[in-house]
Amino acid sequence: MFQTILDYFESIDPILAALYATLFTWFLTAFGASFVFFFKNMNRVVLDGMLGFTGGVMIAASFWSLLSPAIEMSKGEGFIKVIPAAVGFALGALFIFGLDKILPHLHINFQETEGVKSPWQRTTLLVLAITLHNIPEGLAVGVLFGGVAAGIPEASIAGAVTLAIGIGIQNFPEGIAVSMPLRRMGMSRWKSFMYGQSSALVEPIAGVLGAVAVTFFTPLLPYALAFAAGAMIFVVVEEVIPETQQDKNTDIATLGLIGGFIVMMTLDVALG
Repeated sequence: MFQTILDYFESIDPILAALYATLFTWFLTAFGASFVFFFKNMNRVVLDGMLGFTGGVMIAASFWSLLSPAIEMSKGEGFIKVIPAAVGFALGALFIFGLDKILPHLHINFQETEGVKSPWQRTTLLVLAITLHNIPEGLAVGVLFGGVAAGIPEASIAGAVTLAIGIGIQNFPEGIAVSMPLRRMGMSRWKSFMYGQSSALVEPIAGVLGAVAVTFFTPLLPYALAFAAGAMIFVVVEEVIPETQQDKNTDIATLGLIGGFIVMMTLDVALG
């Protein structure tokens, strides 16, 4: 079945493939958000474990799918070879750091709003926090497909599809993590679902923009891959991990993270 999917993606334009792949990741967020129609609350232990799993997938994807290919395709030896990855990684982290300071948002388990002060409701701020989280994920998938379009040997359809599958898997608990708290705040099931799924709509946008940018500026690919990795690692360290440490479920969250890392590493090595 996986080979059939690869054959299809190889037969279409890589930018269109980036759109389809990120629509898939959005769909799994929407699927997770749809659980709000069946449950009002999610067990906190389960949720922390799932968020930990999300962090593990993102960390593994950052290295196996993004940083490693970025270093491999860079020219030169020694320190010269790693410069594009180091610069891109730093810029990606600084980009999300800047958005984190400017964009008003509220993390799931925290009471204080981050970013500039805003009169926006807590529900809007909560959705914005996850939206911020999803930008580097869509960008990562799009950049890999863009590398395929540019004819870079180190960028493959298999690697891009594998990354999309991994991002999609970890988007499922993200959808739950947005919609359930909104429901607890008193929002209707339908509105909770709509807000939950809309938090991932930025992924197809970021994916297509990333693919187009790399297609036109091929030498930027190592920087772009590392940029997405830096952005994802910043999100994990600044947002995902702290959210799982607010209650007494730190062991479950840690095991979830390790499990997520193993799953994504296995997917990337076996399929990519």
